[in-house]
Amino acid sequence: MGAEILAQACVLKGSYASSVPSFGVERRGAPVAAFVRLDDRLIRDTHQIYEPDCVVILDPSFAKSAAPLQGLRNDGIVIVNTAQDLEKHYSGFGHVKSVGMVDATGIALEVLGRPISNTCMLGAISRATGWVSLDAVLSSLEFYFKGEILKKNASAVRRGYESLRVIRFHRGHP
Repeated sequence: MGAEILAQACVLKGSYASSVPSFGVERRGAPVAAFVRLDDRLIRDTHQIYEPDCVVILDPSFAKSAAPLQGLRNDGIVIVNTAQDLEKHYSGFGHVKSVGMVDATGIALEVLGRPISNTCMLGAISRATGWVSLDAVLSSLEFYFKGEILKKNASAVRRGYESLRVIRFHRGHP
């Protein structure tokens, strides 16, 4: 759903976007990959992205593996849902432009009462990439949520945006 909301935010700002989910086992909490394409021109590709500009990792245990970063372009951006300090606990980010960290699960538990980090991560994506504004992300939420749950998810987006910590790399060094 987070990928769909991001795509909707890009459309609201006047760009083209497509969202392609890829499901393994269909159960709550199962690993999921989703691909979002953003462009100023019409998008016709509907397949997996093999060389992403940005990788968003919702489960911090996946950040310890090189698998999510396979194909990530040099000068790519990585955004990780983690409460840990990535500089001390993770390696393998040296070829990227920047790594963003936000405790999206902690924020989700506090704001939503559940460990659903998608909307919080959307705020972090907005800030880390600059590809879509915070206002566009907040506006896109209205297509998916109503009432009190809309307010809570908007709060989670804002908190993700404000809480993002970024490490910028220069030639493999923070």
